[in-house]
Amino acid sequence: MFRALVINDNEAEGYHCRLQDVDESQLPPGNVTVDIDYSTLNYKDALAISGKAPIIRSFPMVPGVDFAGTVSASDDATFAPGDKVILTGWGVGERHWGGLAQRACVEAGWLVKQPDNLSARQAMIIGTAGFTAMLCINALEKQGITPASGSIVVSGASGGVGGVAVSLLARLGYQVSAVTGRPQERDYLLQLGAAEIIDRSELDKPGKPLQKARWAAAIDTVGSHTLANLCASVMHGGAVAACGNAQGMDFPASVAPFILRGITLTGVDSVTVPQAQRQHVWQQLAGLVDDALLESLSDECTLDEAVDRAHQLMAGEIRGRLVVKCR
Repeated sequence: MFRALVINDNEAEGYHCRLQDVDESQLPPGNVTVDIDYSTLNYKDALAISGKAPIIRSFPMVPGVDFAGTVSASDDATFAPGDKVILTGWGVGERHWGGLAQRACVEAGWLVKQPDNLSARQAMIIGTAGFTAMLCINALEKQGITPASGSIVVSGASGGVGGVAVSLLARLGYQVSAVTGRPQERDYLLQLGAAEIIDRSELDKPGKPLQKARWAAAIDTVGSHTLANLCASVMHGGAVAACGNAQGMDFPASVAPFILRGITLTGVDSVTVPQAQRQHVWQQLAGLVDDALLESLSDECTLDEAVDRAHQLMAGEIRGRLVVKCR
């Protein structure tokens, strides 16, 4: 038996999520079994737990889009019992039982080996959010963006992806403008390395198709009008990496920034990244972060507290990364 958050939807109780004991025989198919030490609460997890969006594809479902732990059994030669591993993406927590549990059974191709200089807890402070942030930075650099290009703007900077992106960019020598709707987080964002704090009200409403060129590049976690305004405000030859839709799935923009300034908009998908690239990105992350930085980004809760904390996350009351101790 192991403990897990389980989401169900039935006529008797409706949609609900609760912590319960689960028999190991109920684990879904997979060739590697992992004893989970830490998981996280991401925005998608909070949507799934609260039922605010149709995240879950089948029931019952264990939420949790990422986890870090130790292999307990493996039918694949890539991993052996005792290996420390990380999982992000691949529909885990949506289509396949996820990380908000004490045990998981998954496919070997979804896992990467935990870098030697990261603990399981540190790996989950980084988690899907940090992994996505690093992919965004790599996407911008692929377009020729360097610290010499100019300032980088990050939307949703008080959230998980945004906060890690701010800190990683600062560590890499970029000047960072952080966009937030929480003015009380100013000191926190400056501590992460932001050079400028911008109120999201400057960007989250309809704007002109082409605006004053303010930034060399942007990382956008929210979509909709914010993404459109960022594209309209990037310098000639700049780039925008889009990875989220917290404001909306729409993109009310024009072609003006693309044909008059030659900017590039690149989408970042963190779910189905090939295993070799995943391992490389995790090695990059392990070389960039330090203990003090990780602690400043995070808070911790237990599995017992995760449902309540998910509702706090939906209410915008959580900043940075929320790590879940699973055992």
